[in-house]
Amino acid sequence: MTLAPVATLPLLGMVTPLPGFPEFRDYVLVTADGDGRLFWLQSLDAGGPRFLVVPPARYFPDYTPVVPPAALADLGLDDVSDAQVFCLVTVPAEGPAAATANLRAPLVVNPANWRATQVVLSDGRHPIRRPLRR
Repeated sequence: MTLAPVATLPLLGMVTPLPGFPEFRDYVLVTADGDGRLFWLQSLDAGGPRFLVVPPARYFPDYTPVVPPAALADLGLDDVSDAQVFCLVTVPAEGPAAATANLRAPLVVNPANWRATQVVLSDGRHPIRRPLRR
């Protein structure tokens, strides 16, 4: 019997910890749906947090975050177009139909070195809670 090769998941090293989770710096990004619309950002630490994230371009094609140059430098990026961007999703008690994405504080990932950081945008034009469904 031949076993299929196991896909390796990239280890995301947080440049700075996610707010509220200072002890967790290592995560993996795991598909939650198989088609690239939903992902889990899963801590590698036992009992660590897991966050639902989405690539915003699939839900919000008009989303163009302005990432500060210092954050790009921390990630080893010259331009945000070289990054992978994800938004954290909140699913309230009302259920998935009321889910929102945080467009104000995207997770920015350099796919060349898998360094990541959450950036709080200062321009204020992107909401903290934007409905996933319009």
